[in-house]
Amino acid sequence: MATFEIRKFQEDDVEAVRDIFALGMSELVPSSFSHILKQPLTQMVLMCTFCALLTSSKSFLLPILALTFLLASCRQILTYMINRTTESALKSDLSDITETYLKQKDSCFWVAESEGRVVGSVACIPNEDMPECLELMRMSVHPSHRGMGIAKALCRTVAEFTRDRGYAAVHLHTSMVATNAQKLYEHYGFEKIKEAVAPGFLAKITNFTVIEYKLHLQRG
Repeated sequence: MATFEIRKFQEDDVEAVRDIFALGMSELVPSSFSHILKQPLTQMVLMCTFCALLTSSKSFLLPILALTFLLASCRQILTYMINRTTESALKSDLSDITETYLKQKDSCFWVAESEGRVVGSVACIPNEDMPECLELMRMSVHPSHRGMGIAKALCRTVAEFTRDRGYAAVHLHTSMVATNAQKLYEHYGFEKIKEAVAPGFLAKITNFTVIEYKLHLQRG
């Protein structure tokens, strides 16, 4: 198994970090689409559309084509929304990582490197709403290097940095469809403190929630 090391971000890492982040965001599309399909409102709309068209056309072809079009449109809209979120991050903090994280007080950005290649990243900044916490952000590991303990090592790096600077806890947000991330955080010791519907009309009608976690640190 390949070895890895965790180190601070360098300017030469920027393209790899952005690519890994974008890839991780794109992986949310299938799980988010599956979540939408499981919602009672979605199933009711699809069933009513199918029955109405079947009754009016007396043919199975038209309702099947209509449902296919609806599902394809829904996935396209979802992909567009996730892409917009990705682009927003790439144009904000990930456009100048050094300025956003490395030059600010109690902030940092790390990468995981394996065999000369950047395969993961994580960052933290002060949490404006919780002065006792640092906020864990931009956790990403390339699919080819998952299962090696990289994400756990990145979590540990943030926790140690947070403790060393005198903060009491690490705080983070993740989505309900990021189930692997939830398992990682809970296994590491994070406690779920809140789950709420994400802002936006589509999130509300599909019951898409954001989960908050907190890791309480022991002084030592």
